[in-house]
Amino acid sequence: MHQVAAIQMASGPNVAANLIEAERLIMIAVKEGAKLVVLPENFAIMGMSEQDKIKIREQPGRGHIQGFLADQAAKHKIWLVGGTIPLAATDPNKVRAACLVYNDKGKQVARYDKIHMFDVEIVDSGERYIESQTIESGDEIIVIDSPFGRLGLAVCYDLRFPELFRRLLDHGAELIAVPSAFTAITGKAHWEVIVRARAIENLCYVIAAAQGGYHVNGRETYGDSMIVDPWGTVLDRLSHGSGVVQAQIDRKYLTSVRRHFPTISHRKL
Repeated sequence: MHQVAAIQMASGPNVAANLIEAERLIMIAVKEGAKLVVLPENFAIMGMSEQDKIKIREQPGRGHIQGFLADQAAKHKIWLVGGTIPLAATDPNKVRAACLVYNDKGKQVARYDKIHMFDVEIVDSGERYIESQTIESGDEIIVIDSPFGRLGLAVCYDLRFPELFRRLLDHGAELIAVPSAFTAITGKAHWEVIVRARAIENLCYVIAAAQGGYHVNGRETYGDSMIVDPWGTVLDRLSHGSGVVQAQIDRKYLTSVRRHFPTISHRKL
């Protein structure tokens, strides 16, 4: 079995302060035995405007935030899923919301660019989000080998598209990391239901690391970071505020569930 952790933050517009907080929480996770740590979406910046992330975008393979992730992974000898960070896009007025994975030597071993853009209006609160104005969509499914099993990647709004998770399953996913930043209203309505459903449908572990709290820009995110097993059981969770959730990934249990409850092999369509 392997100990894994999801980190919950309430990031602000100051990158340096966010990295200090991320490091503090990573250290807590490591002290509690985590060998795989997942950071939330936008862990390095939740700007005052959507343009702020464009101002701090990095080129692939170099930059302060990427250096931080590599250093943390190597220093603590952990695998680190770096939430999302803004990387340069083909459109100079946009970024890619890139989820980078580093191994325990500090080497980047995977990159997933968020596919589904959160372009919605929330009637109950009047909130309006158009991620596609500043984020360029990715188009590649990512599942990689890791010491913890076949690791798939998805980000936040991707949770609402079960066909993406079926593609991850078809690529052999056994656990899926989902850095997120759900709004308070949509999180209350749907977050737990969707996270647990993706685990149950695909008989896999889901590590959902979320933003959770009040942000300087006036936004409130839902939080409730959780780790869910293949049967849909919530192994650990944190409702609100900064902190760490931890659980054991048991591949023997996953194999047993898939063997005795073979819904995956029963698929017809």
